[in-house]
Amino acid sequence: MAAISFNCSVRSDTASFSSSLSPLSRQLLRRPLLSHGRFSDISISSHAVFPSLRRRISCQSSSAAPSVSSAVNGKAKENMKDFLHISDFDKTTILKILDRAVEVKALLKSGERTFLPFKGKTMAMIFTKPSMRTRVSFETGFFSLGGHAIYLGPDDIQMGKREETRDVARVLSGYNDIIMARVFAHQVVYVGDGNNIVHSWLLMASVIPFHFVCACPKGFEPDQKTVDKARSAGISKIEITNDPREAVRGADVVYSDVWASMGQKEEAAYRRQAFQGFQVDEALMEIAGPKAYFMHCLPAERGVEVTDGVIEARNSIVFPQAENRMHAQNAIMLHVLGL
Repeated sequence: MAAISFNCSVRSDTASFSSSLSPLSRQLLRRPLLSHGRFSDISISSHAVFPSLRRRISCQSSSAAPSVSSAVNGKAKENMKDFLHISDFDKTTILKILDRAVEVKALLKSGERTFLPFKGKTMAMIFTKPSMRTRVSFETGFFSLGGHAIYLGPDDIQMGKREETRDVARVLSGYNDIIMARVFAHQVVYVGDGNNIVHSWLLMASVIPFHFVCACPKGFEPDQKTVDKARSAGISKIEITNDPREAVRGADVVYSDVWASMGQKEEAAYRRQAFQGFQVDEALMEIAGPKAYFMHCLPAERGVEVTDGVIEARNSIVFPQAENRMHAQNAIMLHVLGL
């Protein structure tokens, strides 16, 4: 899927929950896969054998946990959870995951280090597409909760070239409790020129009600099927416009992304021309209002899609957003493993 740039505004209190969660494709392994992240490009898959367990976080070491019988393990295997698309989950589940992320974050910030739910567990991280934030946030988050993450770069696997994807899936599932994949494309997901972040917001709007406005140049609109899916849910107001000033007026959050994503650098000059007038600058944020936050999933090209002044402004939450993705990912993995 080709990613484009855009400006979007969100008018809803739920916008503060955002931490770069994105939909993932089922294509990577037809085994249980859990997905997260900038997320049209990221997948995670669970090979969990643990019973689903709802509880508040307790500060007990994992060694104090009761043993799980093989019978329970066998039953759990039949009910393994995946996180592939945000729209696969209902509102209650998504909000519970976000609440759990807040709890885990508070626990880690407090200095507590005895909550180790991932102790004895391993995660294979498949990267066909490099990403500093994705690797560091997953590896650090999994380690902080007791687990061990293994990085597998493009030359380590060459998935679909040196070895069939389904064979890689079976082998890695036998070794690891979770598989996360950061890939270039997802078939069965989106068709047409759209932006993965826009699509993630649209899919979220099909589950959690809020007012979402996407501003982009003509010809760069998000995939119509994804827009229709969000609108057909009937719970959110969805607007697609070519006027960024009208889009941000009265917004709670203004969100932007790079104008040429990885794999589109040869189009950079063309896109810079096409997106003239869509830069998020101080004047645009002034139209949004003094209470509007600015978000960006990073990396940002300062001076292109957003000015340096906007990123460094008091109402920019770009860097807390970057940190929060780690806590959201931890919560997703806890959910998928039933912990």
